[in-house]
Amino acid sequence: MENVVKQTTNVLSNNVPLQPTGSTASQDNDIQCPICPQPRFFKGQRGLRIHASKTHKQNSEQPISQFLNYSNNQNKPFYETLSQLKHSVPLVKRIPRAARSSVAKKLSESLKTAVSDNSKHSWELLLTFPYRILHADIDRKNLSLTSSLKSNCCSSELESDRISNLLKHPTFRNGSSIYKKVERKVHDGDVKSAARLLFSNDAVAPNIPSTLAALHSKHPPLPSNLNLPDAPENTDIYIVASTQDVLHAVKSFNSGSAGGLDGLTPQHLKDLLYGTPGDAGTSLLEDLTALVNLMLSGKINESITEILYGANLCALAKKDGGVRPIAIGTTYRRLAAKICCKAISHNLKKEFEPYQLGFGSKGGCEAAIHSLRTYITKSTNDILLKVDVKNAFNSLSRDALLTQIKQKIPHIYNFLWQCYSEPTKLMYLNNTLLSAVGCQQGDPLGPAIFSLGINPIIRLLNSKFNVWYLDDGTLGGSVNTVFDDLHILIQEFEHIGLELNFSKCELFIPDSLSNKDEVISKFNTLAPNIKILNESSLHLLGSPIFDESFPSFVENKISKFCSNSDRLLNINTHIAYNIIRYCLFVPNFTQVLRSTPFWKYPDLTAKFDEKIKCILSSLFNITFEDRIWTQASLPVRHGGLGIRQISHISLPAFLSSAHGTQNLVKKILTPFFGDFEIAYLPEAKKAWSLACPNVASPINPKIQRQWDEPINDLYRTSLLDSSQNSAESARLLAVSKWESGLWLHTIPSPHIGTLLDNATFRLSISLRLGAKTNAPHYCRCGDNVSALGHHGLSCLKSAGRLLRHSAINDILRRALVTAGVPAILEPPGLIRDDGKRPDGMSLVPWRMGRPLVWDFTCVDTVAPSHLQNTSKRAGAAATHQESIKRRLHAEETNRRNELAISSIILIQNNEVLRHTRVDLEGVSRTNAYSGKNGEPEV
Repeated sequence: MENVVKQTTNVLSNNVPLQPTGSTASQDNDIQCPICPQPRFFKGQRGLRIHASKTHKQNSEQPISQFLNYSNNQNKPFYETLSQLKHSVPLVKRIPRAARSSVAKKLSESLKTAVSDNSKHSWELLLTFPYRILHADIDRKNLSLTSSLKSNCCSSELESDRISNLLKHPTFRNGSSIYKKVERKVHDGDVKSAARLLFSNDAVAPNIPSTLAALHSKHPPLPSNLNLPDAPENTDIYIVASTQDVLHAVKSFNSGSAGGLDGLTPQHLKDLLYGTPGDAGTSLLEDLTALVNLMLSGKINESITEILYGANLCALAKKDGGVRPIAIGTTYRRLAAKICCKAISHNLKKEFEPYQLGFGSKGGCEAAIHSLRTYITKSTNDILLKVDVKNAFNSLSRDALLTQIKQKIPHIYNFLWQCYSEPTKLMYLNNTLLSAVGCQQGDPLGPAIFSLGINPIIRLLNSKFNVWYLDDGTLGGSVNTVFDDLHILIQEFEHIGLELNFSKCELFIPDSLSNKDEVISKFNTLAPNIKILNESSLHLLGSPIFDESFPSFVENKISKFCSNSDRLLNINTHIAYNIIRYCLFVPNFTQVLRSTPFWKYPDLTAKFDEKIKCILSSLFNITFEDRIWTQASLPVRHGGLGIRQISHISLPAFLSSAHGTQNLVKKILTPFFGDFEIAYLPEAKKAWSLACPNVASPINPKIQRQWDEPINDLYRTSLLDSSQNSAESARLLAVSKWESGLWLHTIPSPHIGTLLDNATFRLSISLRLGAKTNAPHYCRCGDNVSALGHHGLSCLKSAGRLLRHSAINDILRRALVTAGVPAILEPPGLIRDDGKRPDGMSLVPWRMGRPLVWDFTCVDTVAPSHLQNTSKRAGAAATHQESIKRRLHAEETNRRNELAISSIILIQNNEVLRHTRVDLEGVSRTNAYSGKNGEPEV
């Protein structure tokens, strides 16, 4: 009987349908029981399930769900079912807190089964887990999202039935405007993706035959002459990940990272691992670590590797009419690959430097640019050749790839053998492509193993300057040497499946060479239509090299910003501010500022700054005077908005980058030039000394903040010195405190109540910067209201003070309730001697059997009564109000402490014991006390 069960299970796990045999079957859809000795047929899957659960419950060692297939079409491959689920079943983006424990337990069970069983069926259950458990319930039945997920976890419905029901009721997502999508990205904390979505001109390629043909051309078929190295022999040589490694790798995923075919996203794991307390979270982490170690050992069931190590594929349309494929692998595969990256980065850094700077080299991109600029200043007669590889990552031969992996990093060979020894599935909508050549896109290990595959070839080159950043190579030297190296590249790359794209290769010939035409003709024999560069068009990795190229570079950047800046006006102002601060202008320009001497061109940086100011003026509806603009461009910790001016940050950025990459630049150039300094570094040091006189050089010159802080201090001091009145001084001191800028660091999300509407955000920015908020007028209280709008913060007839007071108290109450301490506002029966009562009280004891009581006071920094102190010291208004509050409660506190001395009679062993209890605990900063009607609790 056991053999019959196992054979039947194997047949079913391979998706072989159960067909009725003989004439006993009454209809074509009848299904025969695979265990009964005599043929027995049942009406559909439900009939077979009921029969199996009743008759064979004790005999079957396998779950009853293995009697059934996952989809209505029993012949459909599992990867097609996954693809159909991917595009028809919406999943929750975040797991509610109350449901995390249940989901974590369920996922832990699936992980444990997959690790221990390692059968195709157990892996199918794991890969369909998100669709079965985390789907947004189609028929909600008035359940909350938390209740729905808990119901999914506790459902007795068989997995196969649940998948079939999901496929029967596909959910089509309604389209929404691009601006709504951008705002949703920011709400989820994924600001970078929101910026890409808002400003990118790439569009999703239409689902037409030409798009599919372009994707096929990007993924070549398996070559006939493939000669892979031997499979792993000693399976004990592999990385063993710890729970801390897994936690660190999960945390390293960017916010908003998408999921693969299985739908599980890194955010789901973050919610479950970081937000699930107790045994459920610990067990899930241990089981996830066991799964990762099983993958690293290379022992995954081979029948599932084409799906587990496959990817979901989408296509973006390029400006030139081409297609850019975007592959998203499963989260489990990317998690294991991230752990491998951390383990091999140090070894590969030694292997690659100083030629390959694309993996393992900190600041490798900046070092390449500094090296090239320094090289051309010292070798004025050498030519430069920039090579471009056609479809590089998708064309590298996997036999060369795996051979290098086996030799150089054998401890991840087991894992990568299963990833790349056989073709894997790429699902583009309803179409299946094969990833049979090259590194799979979206693989975190892709840059490392690609660089490893071409490393033996680039080490054969003889050019003096030989620097690569992944597939972008730059060669410099004499004409004959560079020409010979180009010939070597063409020949050797052909052996590993790579081909140079000559139309995108670039050649720079200095004007000092007299035979320029002969050089061009010579290179055209090997690289037809090679592009010839001059000093104004030479760039490396997006950064200009010669001084002549800076003006055109800046104009192109400004025109690009101008063409896209209007899009910011179509979204919420608070969200637009976060996109500008973290993704536009200086953040988007950081690499160029750090690797180029932009500080030498004040006219060009002023153009950038003026563009930033114009966009902010339109966005915030503020006129940026020089004083306001100077403060706004300071960091938040100095009272600004954190949107820096290019002219302020360019010099510290260049200095920190030059010092941070100096050792790597010397590795590249020292063999040819001996001891030297990076180009423009001495001038930059002198310029900083002039800007910050009497200030010592930073202790750690690699840190940009240490170069930047003295400059910020100078600007902040100048603002304080030039303040025209005490109100302005008080405002500048107050906004420089770290607490006053915390609201600018929060994620603007309506889900957690941190998103400000346009009017509120603009008003808050104006108050922070001292900009005009309104037209001057007379208040109903009779006082004059200035254009700065400060009067409304302290006016006795203003409703704003009451709103702020109520909002703070509500935040305190909700914080206590969230922490499991129920609390109420304006507690009845708790009245002071003057007839007033505190703002709130906990309903359960807080300490020593007594509830927590708080009283909040809302003060105004720039109120006339406080200006004498706040203009000299930040926080003086709050300190003064605290002392007043303490004096008001002093008598009541003393009386309460006297009454707290009470006698407590305890009866124990028929003896009367008298104890004296003294409570002399003072009032805290929140003026907490306990008891009702002024009486202490005993």
